[in-house]
Amino acid sequence: MTARPTKITDELYDYVVAHGATPDPIAQDLIDETQTTLGEDAIMQVAPDTAAFLTMLTKIVGVRVAVEVGTFTGYSSMSIARGLADGGKLICCDVSREFTDIARRYWERAGLADRIELRLAPALQTLRAMPTEPHIDLAFVDALKTEYEQYWAELVPRMRQGGLIVVDNTLFHGGVVDPQSDFHKAIVAFNEVVISDDRVDTVMLPFADGITLGRRR
Repeated sequence: MTARPTKITDELYDYVVAHGATPDPIAQDLIDETQTTLGEDAIMQVAPDTAAFLTMLTKIVGVRVAVEVGTFTGYSSMSIARGLADGGKLICCDVSREFTDIARRYWERAGLADRIELRLAPALQTLRAMPTEPHIDLAFVDALKTEYEQYWAELVPRMRQGGLIVVDNTLFHGGVVDPQSDFHKAIVAFNEVVISDDRVDTVMLPFADGITLGRRR
């Protein structure tokens, strides 16, 4: 029988965070502010294990050019920016000034503001305005689920060989098994697009809410 992932209980998740993904004081303050001031919207914030994973990937790849689609209050962007190579830059795509004003404060506090460029506009508009040649080392996608296929279509041709696309919520609370909502169906359709794309090598990782990792061939 094929081994299955360990079932993650709350206690086991706390253990995981304590052994490699513990937020530092700045990140913890950002988490706390997001949760106390934004109510139900706080669910859009990435989890600590995802944040640590993003920093590690960014360092491993030696990222100099990164793109984030969906910034929210800035935890994921802060994590990517912390892993950038010297002189590296992260372009963040978001439409909410309310949420990203929080992000900007924490980028400043973490000494990362000079590494991050925020573009307040619909993400597809921002992506389509970027140079079309392959130049992106890492992209992180965590925005409108019904537009995932379009983000992918814009990003893949712009990824340099060996570049990574990291996509969050590709299990969408388990809804991909029996999709009911439009969001579930959009993720199912997106996952099929990814697995059939011969321009990338892909793996789906069953942690957080599902992470898909694509490497440009």
